[in-house]
Amino acid sequence: MVSIFLEMPLWRRTKAGDEECNRAVLVAVSNFDHRVPLCRRPGAEKDTKRLHRTLTRLGYRVDIHTDLNSHEMYTLFKTESERPVKECFLAVLSSHGEEGCVFGADGRPVRLSHIFSCFNNSHMEGKTKVFFIQACRGGELDDGVTVETDSAGSDVIEDTLSQYLSIPMDTAVMYATTPGYGAFMHPLGAVFLQTLCILLEEEGGRALELTRLLTRLSHRVAFGFQAKGRLLGGKKEMPCFVSRLTREVFPFAEPEKEGGANGLSATTLINPEYNRPRKPSIS
Repeated sequence: MVSIFLEMPLWRRTKAGDEECNRAVLVAVSNFDHRVPLCRRPGAEKDTKRLHRTLTRLGYRVDIHTDLNSHEMYTLFKTESERPVKECFLAVLSSHGEEGCVFGADGRPVRLSHIFSCFNNSHMEGKTKVFFIQACRGGELDDGVTVETDSAGSDVIEDTLSQYLSIPMDTAVMYATTPGYGAFMHPLGAVFLQTLCILLEEEGGRALELTRLLTRLSHRVAFGFQAKGRLLGGKKEMPCFVSRLTREVFPFAEPEKEGGANGLSATTLINPEYNRPRKPSIS
């Protein structure tokens, strides 16, 4: 297990310290225990390096953790969920996976529902939480055609619902692929994460509202990527995301430069009047 802590650029540092910065945690598993029948993922290191560079330039304090076992992953996210953050917490989990889980370096499953539920606490209340999951969600491969089906397998439905129900308010989760399908990893990096970096590095990309950015990412991967080779040639990848956001958020925009006179932040509302207190009710 290796953990690397990288400082944010000076322009976003403040005297208040950690609670005045947005934070990103990158968890990547490249090497698994030799007793585990999971192959090495050489492209994960490329993704981590580029994500670190991109997010740091956007003002995030980036912590990198590699080859964590399952217990270490749970402990890490429990700790991170209780640390102060300015407006936005971002996490990337990159490993082998199945629907509802990713695998630690020990080959044991890490339930995404458990990770998400850690952030349903007072420390993260009102903060924007964004998760990017680079992992397979099954063994099917996408041929890039539309198909109709009566139902998915019961296990897939149960795992998917468990994940979605555990997602806290003000959170968006984006997956590299849809339930039941595999996600592609290349020695030069995963198309999903590399495309995310490209979008954030493009002119105007960082100023996009979050759901627009995620939609653009889905489109870019779905229509711009096609696997090559004798076995996988022609296969596609279709990312998808789940949102429990209650407002428009701009987690990558630089205040007072790309947000106009008033600036944009990770907690900008569609309309300020929607922020008034409301009494709970059941319709």
